[in-house]
Amino acid sequence: MSPTPSSPQTSGSTTSSTPTVIPRRGLMLVLSSPSGAGKSTIARNLLERDRSLEISVSVTTRQRRPSEIAGTHYHFISIPQFERMRDSGELLEWAEVHGNFYGTPREPVEAAMADGRDMLFDIDWQGALQLQEKMKADIVSIFVLPPTMTELQSRLHRRAEDSEEVIATRLANSRAEIAHWREYDYVIVNDDLNTAFEAVQSIVRAERLRRDRRHGMFDFVTGLIEETPVL
Repeated sequence: MSPTPSSPQTSGSTTSSTPTVIPRRGLMLVLSSPSGAGKSTIARNLLERDRSLEISVSVTTRQRRPSEIAGTHYHFISIPQFERMRDSGELLEWAEVHGNFYGTPREPVEAAMADGRDMLFDIDWQGALQLQEKMKADIVSIFVLPPTMTELQSRLHRRAEDSEEVIATRLANSRAEIAHWREYDYVIVNDDLNTAFEAVQSIVRAERLRRDRRHGMFDFVTGLIEETPVL
């Protein structure tokens, strides 16, 4: 009788069922685009499918849209409240967009970074630039472009959340916003939402593996070098 063949051994295989976790500092994923290009939809899909990401909820002085939930999409505050936060250093970044103020509260972001949690920022180029100036090593920035300006206009109308006057203002400002694409680490053309979303997911996976972001790698590699295998 022929001997029963042993199970094949794969190079690099391990008998441990527990995944190796390397402590790392959290990253700040910045998504920007002109209104209607798709960044908010991509951000929403990321949050639904990636439990390691949490949204940085900005404060804003603009009126809440019918589809928005206070405290989930934005913290809606008055102009005097915003000015107090800005002047006291409670905001990491702030900007005026279409006549309204937006800003990122400092405290929850700094706590997340130290704890190794990833934060998602759905902000415009002005806010992205301020974050890059203050916390450049933590930033992964992505700019989302529309395939054409005609399609951008169509998306704004299909959204049906703004008046014609507001839509006209957003279109007029979009070219100036698009001109800042070079200031971002990655640029994605959103002509197909699924493809654009998959590209963003790939970027996030790769950035989480960066050596300089994984401070626990030093101890892990030291332990590997000093380990004596048990045969």
